[in-house]
Amino acid sequence: MNENREIKPLALITGGHTGIGFGIAKELIQANFRIAIISETAVKDKSVQFALNKLGPLAHYYQHDLRDISNLSNLLDQIETNQGSIHSLISNAGVSPLVRGDMLQINEVSYDFVMDINLKGTFFLAQETARRILRQKIKFYRSMIFITSVSAEMLSKERAEYCISKAGASMMVKLFCARLSHEGIGVFDLRPGIIDTPMTSNVKEKYDKKINEGIVPAGRWGQPSDIGSVVLPLVTGKMAYATGAVIPIDGGLSLNRL
Repeated sequence: MNENREIKPLALITGGHTGIGFGIAKELIQANFRIAIISETAVKDKSVQFALNKLGPLAHYYQHDLRDISNLSNLLDQIETNQGSIHSLISNAGVSPLVRGDMLQINEVSYDFVMDINLKGTFFLAQETARRILRQKIKFYRSMIFITSVSAEMLSKERAEYCISKAGASMMVKLFCARLSHEGIGVFDLRPGIIDTPMTSNVKEKYDKKINEGIVPAGRWGQPSDIGSVVLPLVTGKMAYATGAVIPIDGGLSLNRL
């Protein structure tokens, strides 16, 4: 194992080449982490190449579709061969419904698409990663960070399958916390609000209006860097005894207000 592997912890980030995941990756690179990014996007895609150029030699990219459960072991074998043991999983990748609209009109294709990635693929990747983390000789602080959403509790009738998936993901966090925390592995639920990313680009005008009307007390869109700055103390163990915490990163959007 080379010197870089010896002195730098490794974080695996799903969807780490764009949006929130890229914001997290940039923060961790600056903190001297090594990064393994997985996404279904082709490595030659401009977004992937841009991210790798910005992140530098400490970041590696692996193309993988989270719906492909059967190849998870091979994927993690490849990461461990190339970069060594994984110390932190940042489970960030997620998808919106294929079509927003009346929940009474949701079809099976859209429902399965969201659930297969946001719940099923997310769970089985976390399960296999946790197994491998438990086999390690402890050297760095170990953690599992799940990027869920304010939609785990705040409903959107036009995105019912997404809300259901995020509520399920939030329960997943609790379960992993109960299973892993006695091993010294921190598990956290981060709930972003309205974040300026490619996923929200098609509803920007809608949320610009809502933010101007005061839906977000902070008065602005969230940025991927807002999420990255919260992740850093979690993966470095500075909040270890807060394991299991649900952390809203939404500018006050989810506050109960009259």
